[in-house]
Amino acid sequence: MSAEFRGARTADYDFVLPPELIAQTPLAVRDESRLMIVDRAAQAIRHARFRDIVDLIPAGDLVVANRSRVIKARLLGTRAGGGSAEVLLLEPRDGERWEALVRPSARLKPGQRVQLAPNVHVIIEEATGAGSRLVRFDATMPLEQILGRFGHIPLPPYITRSDDAADAERYQTVYAEEPGSVAAPTAGLHFTPPLLDALRAKSVDWASVLLHVGAGTFKPLEHDNPAAHQMHSERFTLGADTAEALTATRQAGRGVWAVGTTTLRVLESTVAADGTFAPTSGSTDIFIRPPHVVRGADHLITNFHLPRSTLIMLVAAFAGYDLTMRAYATAIAEGYRFYSYGDAMCVV
Repeated sequence: MSAEFRGARTADYDFVLPPELIAQTPLAVRDESRLMIVDRAAQAIRHARFRDIVDLIPAGDLVVANRSRVIKARLLGTRAGGGSAEVLLLEPRDGERWEALVRPSARLKPGQRVQLAPNVHVIIEEATGAGSRLVRFDATMPLEQILGRFGHIPLPPYITRSDDAADAERYQTVYAEEPGSVAAPTAGLHFTPPLLDALRAKSVDWASVLLHVGAGTFKPLEHDNPAAHQMHSERFTLGADTAEALTATRQAGRGVWAVGTTTLRVLESTVAADGTFAPTSGSTDIFIRPPHVVRGADHLITNFHLPRSTLIMLVAAFAGYDLTMRAYATAIAEGYRFYSYGDAMCVV
C-alpha cells in the first residue's frame, strides 16, 4: 500500500492518551455513559448520553448487535514444580482440545500439566507455532463446571486490576446468549433492558449476529504498513432471520445500525454486491481500513479504541480518517473514558 493518503500508515493512528482516561471500572449505570455523536455529512461532533441514542435512531431502522457471551476463559493454577501458571482459552479445536495462551510459556511445553484443583488439570499437548498451545482437560467434571468454578473473566490487558464478581455481569451485554468470546463486544455494554424496550416502543427493529471475539482483537500492529499485518480470524454466524431483516431494511430504504466493530465485521463479510444478505456461517479475517468503503451498515456504534490498532482503523474507514482523529482529539480534551469500560461514539 502506498502512503498517498492520510491514514495509509500505522503511525497515522498514533495519539497520546492520559492514563487516567483508561476506564478501569464500569459506570454504576450502563446507559449513563457519554455518547459522542460524529456526523459525517455535517463534519460535526456533538455530545450526549448513551440513553439519548433512542432519539437518534428513526422508527423502521434496524439495529444489529453481536449476541456472543464472554466465557470465564482465564484459568490460574500451578505447575508441577509448584510455580504459578495461567491458561487463557482462545477457541475450541479438534475434539475436546482448545487453543490457548499459556504463561510462563517457556516452562509450559508439551507434556506439562497445570493443576487447577487436586483432580482438575490442564494438559499442554502441542505447540501451534504461533505462540499458542493446544490443551485438553483432565477432570471428571464437564468444562462448563470447570470454568464456572475456576475460571476468571478475561479482562483486557489495559485493565490493570484483577477481575471481581461484578465483572461477571458487567463485562457482558444484557442480550448476550451464546458462550464463546474471550473479550466482550464492548459497544453493546451500554445497552440496558429499559433502553431496549424504548427502542422497541419506537418501532426500531433489532436483530443479532454471532461472532466469538478472540484475543487477537488486542493484537498490535507491528508494521507501519498495515497491509503487512496478519489479521486475526474469528468465527461468525449470520442467521436466516437476520439476513432477511437486513435485506428488507435495505430494500425499504431504511438504515442499518451496527453495534460494534465485531458486528460490522460480520456485515461487511457477508453483504452482497447488490446490498442484500444471505445466511452465512464461517470465519472472517477481514481487515477494514482506509480506503475501504463500508457497504454493510449505514451507522456505527462503537467505543474508543487503542492507538495504532485495527479497531481505530475500522472506525476511520467508516467515518473518514480526518474526522475520526478529530473525534479522538476531542474525546481526550473533553475527558471521555476510553476502551472497554469507557464511553461510546456513534457515527451517523
